[in-house]
Amino acid sequence: MVEAREWGRDDTVRFVRTPGPVDDKYSRGVVAVRTGSADYPGAAVLSVEAAWRAGAGYVRYLGSAPDAVLARRPETVAAQDIGRTRPGAWVIGSGTDAAQRTVEETDALREILAGAVPVVVDAGALDLAPGAAAPLLVTPHAGEFHRLRERLRLAPEGSGDRVLDAAQTAGALGRTVLLKGSRTLIASSDGTVIILPPAPGWLATAGSGDVLAGVLGALLAANPGAFIAETAAAGAWLHGHAARLAAGMADGGPGHPIVALDVAEALPHAIAGLLS
Repeated sequence: MVEAREWGRDDTVRFVRTPGPVDDKYSRGVVAVRTGSADYPGAAVLSVEAAWRAGAGYVRYLGSAPDAVLARRPETVAAQDIGRTRPGAWVIGSGTDAAQRTVEETDALREILAGAVPVVVDAGALDLAPGAAAPLLVTPHAGEFHRLRERLRLAPEGSGDRVLDAAQTAGALGRTVLLKGSRTLIASSDGTVIILPPAPGWLATAGSGDVLAGVLGALLAANPGAFIAETAAAGAWLHGHAARLAAGMADGGPGHPIVALDVAEALPHAIAGLLS
């Protein structure tokens, strides 16, 4: 049986806090990011930018586009060896293509997925999600969702009921599924589904999913031990709210076109509004 519930601002507030005098960059959340590729370096820039803008205290980038990332965010630590820094969350797969992945990259991703740290799994890493040991938050769009269902030996086309299909997929995977769409759904393996408010249409733009991945990583790292589905819902709500602010829709108007980077840059204002 599927249990569905709506999610809103008051639910999100619990996952965002003002740093106190005893906080440092580590306690605010350490996010490790392995996104982007030679073909899509912008995905790396957007996911890293969003992690910073969503409140991470430390972001480490281990992907293949360090020059692009550092040109935009020089405070990012870019190194292939994570060293002694223990991440609170990983973000992987955005801006990558599984068909072009090297054996070495596959091995590196499998090592991450075999760990105990929560992992946001997007785009080109979704094929590695089934059977992973780590706590996962997989973030497919509609096409990726169909392919994931096929890999899980479920009917790719589903039943036509997005809530039911999301819950079924999360159950088969044994992990949390965030199904992107005009109304994003977060399904837990226990059959619970959280329904987000409708996203602004202006958010349907290239790179917005990369921004979402970074936001999710930041909130997971900042809320250790919290229920992954609820943390994901808070991140998705914050992402949508930032899009409304960026598009000039805060007062209920029709808004205007935005690009993904506008959403990332609006995140601090969205957080400030939550904390006020």
